[in-house]
Amino acid sequence: MSQYIDPTEEQFKTFKNLPRDTPIMMLNLIELNDSASYKDGRITTGADAYRAYGKESGPLFSNVGGEIIWRGRPESMLIGPSEERWDIAFIAQYPNAGAFLEMVTSSAYQAIVFHRQAAVKDSRLVRMGDAIEGAGFSE
Repeated sequence: MSQYIDPTEEQFKTFKNLPRDTPIMMLNLIELNDSASYKDGRITTGADAYRAYGKESGPLFSNVGGEIIWRGRPESMLIGPSEERWDIAFIAQYPNAGAFLEMVTSSAYQAIVFHRQAAVKDSRLVRMGDAIEGAGFSE
């Protein structure tokens, strides 16, 4: 099973080529490491490392206009690979893709993202835009 922690160069390029001036939601699915090891030798839990990431990235997220619009606790995989299990699930909303890019490319963010990299065993980050209005699943 492949682990996905950071975007590939191609994925990041695709993201940057999409419109930057429309609101976006980012679906986050996170599986944490049991033990998080830092390059400086520190060892903690993945949960503690992710909390450190949240504490330090929270102000950066807020400063670009981001907000968590939904958070849930994954309980079971009903449809999908049974080996995928997620510890954290949430949707982050940004006023536009430019705000997300501003945050993740800032030197302040680059200085603290190591917490996320130590914490995360596997993840999915899916950019979503507003859907066409409609009451049905496919409208």
